Amino acid sequence: MVFPWLTAIIVGPLLAALVVPIIPDKEGKTLRWYALGVGLADFALALYAFWQHYDINNPGFQLVERYAWVPQIGLNWSVAADGLSMPLIVLTGLVNTLAIAASWNVTRKPRLFYFLMLLLYAAQMGVFVAQDMLLFFLMWEIELVPVYLLIAIWGGPKRGYAATKFILYTALASIFILVASLGMAFSGNNLTFDMAELGMKHYPIYLEMLAYAGLFIAFGVKLPVFPLHTWLPDAHGEASAPVSMILAGVLLKMGGYALIRLNLEVLPNAHIYFAPALTILGVVNIVYGALTAFAQDNLKRRLACSSISHMGFVLIGIGSMTDIGLNGAILQMISHGLIAALLFFLAGVTYDRTHTLWMEKMGGLATSMPKTFALFTAGAMASLALPGMSGFIGELTVFVGIATSDVYSTTFKVMVILLSAVGLIATPIYLLSMLRRMFYGQPNSEIQVEPWMDIKPREIFITVCLLLPIIGIGFYPKLATQTYDVKTVQVATEVRNAISVYAQQRNRDRLFSGGFFAPELMGIESKGLLSATDIGKGA
Repeated sequence: MVFPWLTAIIVGPLLAALVVPIIPDKEGKTLRWYALGVGLADFALALYAFWQHYDINNPGFQLVERYAWVPQIGLNWSVAADGLSMPLIVLTGLVNTLAIAASWNVTRKPRLFYFLMLLLYAAQMGVFVAQDMLLFFLMWEIELVPVYLLIAIWGGPKRGYAATKFILYTALASIFILVASLGMAFSGNNLTFDMAELGMKHYPIYLEMLAYAGLFIAFGVKLPVFPLHTWLPDAHGEASAPVSMILAGVLLKMGGYALIRLNLEVLPNAHIYFAPALTILGVVNIVYGALTAFAQDNLKRRLACSSISHMGFVLIGIGSMTDIGLNGAILQMISHGLIAALLFFLAGVTYDRTHTLWMEKMGGLATSMPKTFALFTAGAMASLALPGMSGFIGELTVFVGIATSDVYSTTFKVMVILLSAVGLIATPIYLLSMLRRMFYGQPNSEIQVEPWMDIKPREIFITVCLLLPIIGIGFYPKLATQTYDVKTVQVATEVRNAISVYAQQRNRDRLFSGGFFAPELMGIESKGLLSATDIGKGA
């Protein structure tokens, strides 16, 4: 019998969370070591499973497990991993484990805190491996509860407002996942919630368009996409540093992953119509997020707006309809997950010393906190896409993907690149301004930070664990890209095949983005750009 690796990765933290209430501990010292041990064990289990039993050259699903759970409603425990999910599972394990290590000073209700952290860990893993739509929806919903409580109980002064706004946005948007799932499942002769089988169905175009739109709203809130983003700055501004690490490092990536897994892979025909809109919204995210960051005096809100901007590159990569662009979107998710977790952790380190998130009240911290200053600078350099850091290669790959796309007009591609460049120019300005306001100038007499209060060895270790992969991917991107290269080629080929079929059925030289005010899509089949040979090569 084959060992159920993925089930163990999900169920392990869940069962460990159920043990938390009976662990004898009053001050939380035993609980924090227990939770950290569970996180490390689960992360190590995932690494071992992929190292020994996963083939990066196979684009199909691996480590497949399928059990009938509630057959009366068609709910199956169906989990598997492929190139889309495997790197994000590793990212989830790393960020969650480090977030638990960053929670060392939690003294308020530590038993409930670590229970919620482990429950959140299990639900996130479940989202990335679920291959049944009902199971996916269940994991997606379970993940919302711990985040709400973690913000509402351990957040800042306005935690109630931020937590309520988060749950309203994400829970209401999640309804679209259930509605779209039911619509696709009941379409045709066979009732199924299996994602692979749903991808093989032939839907009426109106149903596919409606399902795509509904799923885009649900996942767009999580990504977040303008104008569905407004919960994010509030949530980050009030959440504690460990929760912000998970929010930025993993939860936002769930939205990007789901867009590729369902909107792009299961509904490729509708993607033809929506791709230009995704690309335009990506540009809006980049520019809006970068410009809004300038107006934020709160450190974590500025970093939150930066996340909105960086997620715009994911949308552009998904909308490019090229394997290079899709490759860049996934790389950007991995890169931003590491960088954002690093910056929010260091923001928490700074807050612990200064007891403020307002940059205007900081100033001159470089003198008393030189190590924190150096590490914060390294994180900011990675975020502004300094060559040699993962942020640079991620954004560059997305630009190459959209620039080499042969389905968009030249005018459209030029406008996308030029407008996105505004965000690239603004990013180093607001990040360097952040560093200047925090660490340079005269120290604030109201904030007393002594040299002995600088970042501690445990905190340095957490920072280094995030910096190493950021630098490693920056110098050798294949560390990440080799895990999903073959999968992105396969998904991009499916979309391009859909474009070819669309052109043949309508005998048209030009395709349009039906219903969206966007430049026209240049003909593929008529120009000879997508031949059968090209398709075989994964063009």
